[in-house]
Amino acid sequence: MTYDGPTSLALCFDAPMQSWGIRSRGIIRDTMTEPTKSGVLGLLCAALGIDRNDDAALAELARLRLAVRVDREGVVERDYHVTQNVPTTQGTGHRTVVSERYYLADGLFLVVLEGDERLLTRVAEAVERPHWRLSFGRKAYVPARPLLARGEGPTSRTAEKALAAYGWLENSATARASMKSQTIRPGLRTVVECPADALDAEARHDQPLSFVEGNRRFAPRTVRTGEVPLTDEMISAGEKLCF
Repeated sequence: MTYDGPTSLALCFDAPMQSWGIRSRGIIRDTMTEPTKSGVLGLLCAALGIDRNDDAALAELARLRLAVRVDREGVVERDYHVTQNVPTTQGTGHRTVVSERYYLADGLFLVVLEGDERLLTRVAEAVERPHWRLSFGRKAYVPARPLLARGEGPTSRTAEKALAAYGWLENSATARASMKSQTIRPGLRTVVECPADALDAEARHDQPLSFVEGNRRFAPRTVRTGEVPLTDEMISAGEKLCF
């Protein structure tokens, strides 16, 4: 099937724990409060079976435009990892290293990719039958439900239109009932990739150039933070997506 105009694919990122690091160096591993482009593309590489040394395949994925809608804000938490028998910098002995690793608890995100229809079709097929196990930033942080809702796939609309119309992904009956009863609702935060000269654009250093072990490289990209209203239609449409 051929679509006219921009094509986008909507995915659900739901898990008890997620980690989207952007400045993870040394003993402190941070997390952003929404999925990063490097993290999303790393997951897509796993789904498609793309080797970390295949920079050409990564570059094709990196041309996709990323937009995120926060359907439930996560809580930033911290845990500690202890590594024993780490060689000292002088090479004269060993030491114990304690690292701080941050993660996002109970976050729920609508992740929208915009770009080439054929590539998005491949991505949709791959996330349903991934080559390698999928995870959200760490191997132990696996999805709580399928990334792609049953019967869903690439659609002929921009990423912005998908963010503003796609069903609300919240699957808590209590939360859904509460929102239905409210006439004034909080908006849903969005982070959308945009041109560098766009109004209110901010830089993020998470555009992956290479995932080669020992030589991971990234470039800056620009995003714009905003929000979309949570409408009655989105709440109703989301009921069939919460499986």
